[in-house]
Amino acid sequence: MARRCLAVILAAGDSTRMKSSMSKVLHPVAGRPMIAHVMASIAASGINDVALVVGRDAERVTKAGSLEGMTVESILQVERLGTGHAVLMARDAIARGYDEILVAYGDVPLITPGPLMAAREALADGADVAVIGFHTQKPTGYGRLLVENGELVAIREEKDATDAERAVTWCNSGLMAINGRKALDLLSRIGNTNTKGEYYLTDLVEIARSLGGRAVAVDAPESELTGCNNRAELAVIERLWQERRRLELMVSGVTMIAPETVFLSHDTQIGQDALIEPNVVFGLGVVVEGGAVIHAFSHLEGAYVATGATVGPYARLRPGANLAEGSKVGNFCEVKKAEIGKGAKVNHLTYIGDAFVGAESNIGAGTITCNYDGVNKHETRIGEGAFIGSNSSLVAPVTIGDGALVASGSVITRDVPADALAFGRARQEMKPGGAKKIREKNLAIKAARKAGN
Repeated sequence: MARRCLAVILAAGDSTRMKSSMSKVLHPVAGRPMIAHVMASIAASGINDVALVVGRDAERVTKAGSLEGMTVESILQVERLGTGHAVLMARDAIARGYDEILVAYGDVPLITPGPLMAAREALADGADVAVIGFHTQKPTGYGRLLVENGELVAIREEKDATDAERAVTWCNSGLMAINGRKALDLLSRIGNTNTKGEYYLTDLVEIARSLGGRAVAVDAPESELTGCNNRAELAVIERLWQERRRLELMVSGVTMIAPETVFLSHDTQIGQDALIEPNVVFGLGVVVEGGAVIHAFSHLEGAYVATGATVGPYARLRPGANLAEGSKVGNFCEVKKAEIGKGAKVNHLTYIGDAFVGAESNIGAGTITCNYDGVNKHETRIGEGAFIGSNSSLVAPVTIGDGALVASGSVITRDVPADALAFGRARQEMKPGGAKKIREKNLAIKAARKAGN
């Protein structure tokens, strides 16, 4: 029978050092709140029941931390009396009876399921407490994990450690798993006879051992346990997340010429043999199929790019941009809520919004779909094999038929039938010597103004 586990997620901090108008755990990493990253890893480690201890912005934090398929109970913590006290805020949930209690933090968003599952496995092997730790060359400031004969005997805070203990480089992350059948008894024994008068969760190690139980430590990469207290640390977490995800994509077959310049969102999907050039930003909701090319300095959000399509350089795909196989959106183009058909080309300096562009059509440079009348948005439909000359304005709602040709510099306000040629521009006229007369007039005006000064 599968062992039942309750995750207690501590997310009630005041975020004082973040100097922010919102809770720390709501700050995004890769476009997703930190708390949502933590919850995703909790779910991936096989845990469905969560007690979420919240404080500031309680409703928003609960909403951000609620994932489909998980049962999340939100518990408001008013007083801040240490980590032991925070976990006991979930007393009623713990009392329902679980095999394991997993304690994690809402501001440690890089944690993956691996260490969480390792801690759970340690409990299944008979430990009463399993602490997740990390090895570091810079242990200053962290509690040290003191291990003897394979068992964790204590977590020693640096200020209380001996010189020999300070030399230990295995440090406490704060995350731990507790025997669910003994959790309430162990937690209730934590005292507050310390300089801060707080209840420290770390005391569980020695409490469990004093009752004849066993405590162990499991290892995790230091990067996964990076916490966040200020904006500088948030930037570090973002960098670490980006590095990890870029590596995953490149190992899966995506080419990135300068990966350190590519920025991804948590839900970015890129297929095998796609090429991503330098300085590309992926906002939320982007899918790039295999074999597509995203040229340098492009920005994509809410867009789909099919196999063999090319984007940029210096292109912007906004939400609803849908590029079919082999299509092209060139440099300094913007596409929004528009379908670009198979093999169609949207060339440089063009805006296509609220539109449909048929297969194999060619949209010349400087073309604009005039989709907004100041109140409502309207659609432009361009048929298959159509040719739109450069510097044309298509005033929606309007339809350009299959195979139609729109002359350069046209303003099109009426539908164009299939295979028709449309002109929408004034007839060119010549006035010999007119330019000279205008210059002379302007120079005279300038001279008169100067004389008047």
